[in-house]
Amino acid sequence: MRKLLTTLMLLSLTFFAQAKEMTLPQMSMTDITGKTYKVTGTAQGLDIEGLKGKVVFLEFFGHNCPPCLASIPHLIDLQKKHKDNLAVISIEVQGFNNAQTAAFAKEKGMNYIVISEEKAPELVNYIQQRAQWKGSIPFLVAMDTKGDVQFVQAGMLPESSLEELIGQLSKPTQPEKPAKPATPSK
Repeated sequence: MRKLLTTLMLLSLTFFAQAKEMTLPQMSMTDITGKTYKVTGTAQGLDIEGLKGKVVFLEFFGHNCPPCLASIPHLIDLQKKHKDNLAVISIEVQGFNNAQTAAFAKEKGMNYIVISEEKAPELVNYIQQRAQWKGSIPFLVAMDTKGDVQFVQAGMLPESSLEELIGQLSKPTQPEKPAKPATPSK
């Protein structure tokens, strides 16, 4: 499973590698509680105001999508377990307006950031272009603690895989150590 996740992470990076030639936009998204987050595109991912230092799962889901519905309890559990270092953001993309999305989230007990597409249209369009997302849901964009995209996945992942992904993305990246100079042999 670890090799599969590593391979998928490497493939995911290619989707976001195109950004170096793009003008990186400033956007915003407003969750169902009325809180607005400023979002800035970066060369490697997204800078989401207030979420620096956290692993971010940005998930696009639908209210009428069986795999999306099946993943909600997993995301609730993960958000509870990793509340200090994980931010789950779910954007409903099957046409619910903000009020409908809020009622849906309350009914399901969603304990993470939930947004209707109408409150984040620029971000949804940006991800469609940047990650070449064709609308399949659930669709996950996972970012490390620096906001760099490390993993992109269309389709549901089991909770154990998401747990492993959190562990991998939480690890601070170590700068490469310079090679030790060769010691002359005597």
